[in-house]
Amino acid sequence: MATRATESVDTGGLVATYNAASAGGDKITPGAGTFIHVKNRSAGAITVTLVTPGTLDGTLAVADRAVSVTNGEANDRLIAVPDTLYRNPTDGLADITWSATATVTFAVVRA
Repeated sequence: MATRATESVDTGGLVATYNAASAGGDKITPGAGTFIHVKNRSAGAITVTLVTPGTLDGTLAVADRAVSVTNGEANDRLIAVPDTLYRNPTDGLADITWSATATVTFAVVRA
């Protein structure tokens, strides 16, 4: 999994850096005000999965969050990545997987 940097938006604005989605998944630093902006230019819809590492009551796994991103410019998605849900206690990062990666890019932004 590739670890991607988070960029901060300030009052001067931001021209975000877009990363190619990695076939093995990607890692980002989750947090309040952090989101990914996903652009899907492939031929069909993809699913972005945010891995939820937590459990309730010690044994009940919390389901991962799957977000469908249809193809085409008008269907880009902004997806929040708060640390309360997605921070992996092993490395402090959030794990993201992709159902397809060809022509899929994303930026990691904190506002």
